[in-house]
Amino acid sequence: MDIRHFRYFLAVARQRNFTRAAEQLGIAPPTLSRQIQDMETSLGTRLFIRQQREVSLTDAGAALLIEAEATVRQFEFAQRNAQRAGRGEIGHLELGYVASAVYSGVLQRQMQGFCQAFPDVSVNVRECAMAILPGAVADGRCDIGYVRSPMTLPDGVEAVRLDSEGFVLALPQDSWLLGLKVIHCEHLQNETFILPEQISGTLHVAAQGGFAPRLGPQPGGLVAVVALVSLGQGVAVVPASVVGHVSLPGVVYRPIQGSEAASWLSLIHRRFERAPAVVRYMQLVKAQALP
Repeated sequence: MDIRHFRYFLAVARQRNFTRAAEQLGIAPPTLSRQIQDMETSLGTRLFIRQQREVSLTDAGAALLIEAEATVRQFEFAQRNAQRAGRGEIGHLELGYVASAVYSGVLQRQMQGFCQAFPDVSVNVRECAMAILPGAVADGRCDIGYVRSPMTLPDGVEAVRLDSEGFVLALPQDSWLLGLKVIHCEHLQNETFILPEQISGTLHVAAQGGFAPRLGPQPGGLVAVVALVSLGQGVAVVPASVVGHVSLPGVVYRPIQGSEAASWLSLIHRRFERAPAVVRYMQLVKAQALP
């Protein structure tokens, strides 16, 4: 027997008539009758008491009815789940991000849009060090990641460019620079720079100011960077989205006049990704990405 026989059996049990059941199934009554006979032969017992106008279940048929309904229901559930998984409507995502993706609001907007569109996809979200996130995507520990670009990516990993933003200067509250009405790049040539994970802003500001930067520690995430600034260990060139989101005692943010330094968030993913749920997320993000 196979699932088809269970469907035939259920149709006859519900209709209590072979002709009506055959019409419902779209087959000829003799064909349906033979299929039920095959079931009875296979089971070694009668399932129906046949009368002139209708049929009724035997005790064996009544017992089978409960199990047949559960079997067909589970079979249909399995089919639907397989189809939904193939369409990316269910599944699981491992998502890594750097803190500035949260400060900018990009991660929140895109996650909310995805979860509304695909509520049955579970997403595990965790903050990661930017130095390890591309490798985690490449080797499958993360499916997708939000990083701050520009940065070098491993083979097989690609990036979708997202929101761009400029940089600001994080200063200790007693810095002499706060006495200036406007801070230019060249004013920073004697400063020690606390380095965020993405150092392109620091290097760009130094290049615009015409000096080689004095590089201080690189403590990790942006909160750790700003914390060292608050302790008077130096200044830091940080993404503008940090302002208003990382507020520590002893730290003042100022624009850098004339600086053209900019960075942007990127969604990174494996180049030949085939997992439907991951592909769905990427499609959503690409539809929202800047041209």
